[in-house]
Amino acid sequence: MDVMIPANFKVQRFIKETHDTFTLELKSFDGRNGFSFEPGQFNMIYIFGVGEIPISISGDPNKKGVLVHTTRAVGTVTKEMAKLKKDEVVGIRGPFGRPWPVKEAIGNDILLVAGGIGLAPLRPVIYYLLSNREYFGKIILLYGARTPKDILFRKELEKFRSRLDIDIIVTVDRAVKNWTGNVGVVTTLIPRAPFDPINTTAMICGPEIMMRYTIVELLKRGLSKENIFVSMERNMKCGVGFCGHCQYGTEFICKDGPVFNFKEIEHLFAKREI
Repeated sequence: MDVMIPANFKVQRFIKETHDTFTLELKSFDGRNGFSFEPGQFNMIYIFGVGEIPISISGDPNKKGVLVHTTRAVGTVTKEMAKLKKDEVVGIRGPFGRPWPVKEAIGNDILLVAGGIGLAPLRPVIYYLLSNREYFGKIILLYGARTPKDILFRKELEKFRSRLDIDIIVTVDRAVKNWTGNVGVVTTLIPRAPFDPINTTAMICGPEIMMRYTIVELLKRGLSKENIFVSMERNMKCGVGFCGHCQYGTEFICKDGPVFNFKEIEHLFAKREI
């Protein structure tokens, strides 16, 4: 199959998550039930007559009949996506990219750190870890949102927390009068998170400045650079390394990432012009 030709998918369900964030559940146009992906991979989503955009898959990798994408309506393509109705058609190319190292992390404690919409690319990791719970140590999710109204997947987070085999700590940058939880940026949660730094794999997704300071705090806690992974989703246009839009030093985000080991890109990560 030509990786540049999109397959047709139709909207099965539209879910409004927050005031500017939504989830699309898509089904194959021809009714096939076999789309598979690994946590951390992304698709190129084509809105006919508008354009194409890369978005991480945010659904359960065990559910192969439904393709799930969560994104914010912030640009031309995503604003048109936010207008989609049931049974309307979009084009899908993918999945592309290097996934989160969930299989390589078997036996370790897992620390997930998400900021804002960065929880969506980590959501498949949570599904994978919980469906394979016996193979991992502690599972900790640290999640930061701008305000309580901006918290993604709130009901699902509460459901996960009720399992008692995953620690979920949420914080917000700005509280409101009825908020009784943590207040502050997500990095403030790291010093008290209950993980063993010698035996922990960390996966981070969010704004680049948030990831930068998260890495600083994790290194202070004693994590090795080799055990820290980040998702660098930006500037992707083709998904397969043809166009060069997403070149990051000598790497291409779309085909060499979007997930990178911090040790691999440490020399580039702090250079804002790259």
